[in-house]
Amino acid sequence: MAPLTIGLTGGIAAGKSEALAAFGRLGAATLSADAVVHDLLEGEPLRREMTERWGPEVAPAGAPTDRGRIGAIVFADPEELTWLESKIHPAVGAETAAWIAGLPDEVEVAVIEVPLLFEGGREAVFDTTVSIVAAEDVRRERAAARGHALVDEREARQLTQEEKAERAEHVVVNDGSVEDLETALSALLAKLRG
Repeated sequence: MAPLTIGLTGGIAAGKSEALAAFGRLGAATLSADAVVHDLLEGEPLRREMTERWGPEVAPAGAPTDRGRIGAIVFADPEELTWLESKIHPAVGAETAAWIAGLPDEVEVAVIEVPLLFEGGREAVFDTTVSIVAAEDVRRERAAARGHALVDEREARQLTQEEKAERAEHVVVNDGSVEDLETALSALLAKLRG
């Protein structure tokens, strides 16, 4: 029997990655779309296509792909971002589907963290969706601890945390400890397994 699939999203610094880890501790199979994107950026044919389009500096032979340089290109030019997304989104969808199909039969729940779940129109791929939200001051504090400003180019191209919460079927508030988050997710899993 196929597992229940959950598309996990949320605002920047709301705790999506922590929620994904907590789901894993609670027995779910987990996958990060960002990790899939990272692998795609390091592999063929994308490295070759990016160097043909933007020059060898973005993916020097024998060196990791320069994600900072790529980010500077695509966030400065919407057409370049559209081009890159047209390469990445279908590949991420295919990788995710293959991962789900390859899960052992005993896996009951599969959680895939997709930061741009609604922006990419991917919500219909999943059985249900969960948005992690946190108070603005909590998000700012977490972002600062990671050396990021909360409001930057990445957040500018995403739906707001509130819009994601409105679109998600389930919303989990993550203003407290990791233990609090895990308790809330455990209750949600119990409800979904119903």
